[in-house]
Amino acid sequence: MAISGLIPRKTLFGNPDKASPQISPNGEYITFLAPVDGILNIWLAKSTDPDSAIPITQDSDRGIRFYGWTYTNEHIAYIQDIGGDENWHVYVVNIHTHQTKDLTPYDGVQARFQEISPKFSNDLLLSLNDRDPQLHDIYKVNINTGNRTLVQENDGFAGYITDDDFNVRFATRVTEDGGSELLEKAGDSFWKPFIEIGIEDTLTTSPIGFDDTGTILYLVDSRDRDTAALVSLNLQNGDTTLIAENPHADVSDTMVDPNNKNIQAVAFTHERKTWIFLDENVKKDLEYLESISQGEIEIVSQSFNDEIWIVAFVLDDGPVRFYKYNRPEQQASFLFTNRDSLTDLNLSNMHSTTIKSRDNFDLISYYTLPSKSSNDSGIPDSPCPTVLLVHGGPWHRDTWGYSALHQMLSNRGYAVLSVNFRGSTGFGKAFINAANLEWGRNMHNDLIDAVNWAIDSRIADPSKIAIMGGSYGGYATLIGLTATPNVFACGIDIVGPSNLLTLINSIPPYWQPQIELWASRVGDHRTEQGRKLLSERSPLNYINNINKPLLIGQGANDPRVNQAESDQIVDAMNENGIPVTYVLYPDEGHGFVKPENNLSFFAVAEAFLSKHLNGSYEPIDDDFEGASVTVPTGASEIPGLKEAL
Repeated sequence: MAISGLIPRKTLFGNPDKASPQISPNGEYITFLAPVDGILNIWLAKSTDPDSAIPITQDSDRGIRFYGWTYTNEHIAYIQDIGGDENWHVYVVNIHTHQTKDLTPYDGVQARFQEISPKFSNDLLLSLNDRDPQLHDIYKVNINTGNRTLVQENDGFAGYITDDDFNVRFATRVTEDGGSELLEKAGDSFWKPFIEIGIEDTLTTSPIGFDDTGTILYLVDSRDRDTAALVSLNLQNGDTTLIAENPHADVSDTMVDPNNKNIQAVAFTHERKTWIFLDENVKKDLEYLESISQGEIEIVSQSFNDEIWIVAFVLDDGPVRFYKYNRPEQQASFLFTNRDSLTDLNLSNMHSTTIKSRDNFDLISYYTLPSKSSNDSGIPDSPCPTVLLVHGGPWHRDTWGYSALHQMLSNRGYAVLSVNFRGSTGFGKAFINAANLEWGRNMHNDLIDAVNWAIDSRIADPSKIAIMGGSYGGYATLIGLTATPNVFACGIDIVGPSNLLTLINSIPPYWQPQIELWASRVGDHRTEQGRKLLSERSPLNYINNINKPLLIGQGANDPRVNQAESDQIVDAMNENGIPVTYVLYPDEGHGFVKPENNLSFFAVAEAFLSKHLNGSYEPIDDDFEGASVTVPTGASEIPGLKEAL
């Protein structure tokens, strides 16, 4: 049931109305994702008549989330796994017959897209680990028949770089010190060193593609500087040219001409995204688009001749608005929003700020105030119950824009704070490298510094602060309740590791080629000193410090953070008589994908927060309908949970 003033959970966390629109390479068709009987499928329409769309896939389980056109202009490729196990299969669907073919029908095998090229319209370049679970070999796979041809057997590399001619040009390898090197193919089985990337640059330096001649390699490059710039490398003479840089932020995005592969614009994201235009015509296009709608502009799809764009306008307080843009005519036509039900709601604004860490790092952060607060000033009328929302990765970042979780929590009466702690990407290599071997230490100190800022700014009520997050954010939650047990009133851990030693011993085999990266940045489980450090940073070993309520969510098929990571901390808390609620999904992996499962978890989460922070909440009611949710322990700890099961 909906309660007056509360935005229904289904409005925020249910399926979008329409999402991920794309234009076909020839510009003839538009596709998007939309529900069919509550399951996301691919819909197709003529680009001249988008309202005539019909579904062309028949997924009836997890829904489709990632797809793309092939250069046949008649097939769309998408990926799907089983129950969140991340053993991706690659499927193609014919837009005329609606017949779907599994191009990688192998159990327990992970397929990845390697290359798609207009020069091989009937083929895809895929990488698969069916020969060796640790290594992905490269195959050319025919879209129509599924027949595959081996292109490159993997001899121990982390990955390969290929071009439009389906040639394997370079291989990447992680070095013993945690750095990496790029090797150039010089024969069938001979690789020569090309670029060495030290450990300090591994997360901020990487190739991003070739020009149409194959003689220019574009790189995001932080070597000899702090922030990652866009550079071009002439492979014939070795000359390097700086294209664009920003002293405060790494390259965050590029616009590329689909036909000639020229880079048209490059973006940098500090607090907000800014563009540098390399093509004056693109600059004029963006200036026109800025005049037709509010929000940050994203070019989400381009026809092969670059004459038709699908454009997204992103807001912090409303749905994403999508337009079709005809460049020669400089005419944009509205397509749809991703969630029409958000249009007339009084949603909260997201504020950006810079918080100083205790050792003088700039922590770019975003916060949302309760919907009834004085949003214009950025300061509430009085300190609020607050949720510290910690992103995963940790080599990831928070950005400005619409967040369903920020909006739900704001609507329920909470301030919400998202912090780019050290190790977050996008702010230069010094900021990332400051997190090396600092899990549970200085990375956590940054979060505490942000909490203190929120208290000092009279945003947060110090007696009513929760910590919440997924993956690394779940780990941060457990650290928060064990290392600083008096700071937080409660915590919500979603698929977070509790023991760093058991975590590394259970990683998927295809992560093994990058084990040195983990060893250098988190801790080396192969040495006595490294094991000691990892043990010291594992919340499981400080279980007796927990004195505040904890909610844990886990997918049983999670290949990254195994179910045992949640099981063992729940068992330890039960053995020690410490209350904990454990929500487990047998058909989910690293996070909750199925809308029914997602809704059920956030129904539990907001009831949990209401009990401990005194915010409002929408009762669970029928939000468990269709969900696979199980609660092995602690159902009685949360209002309405036991009754809903």
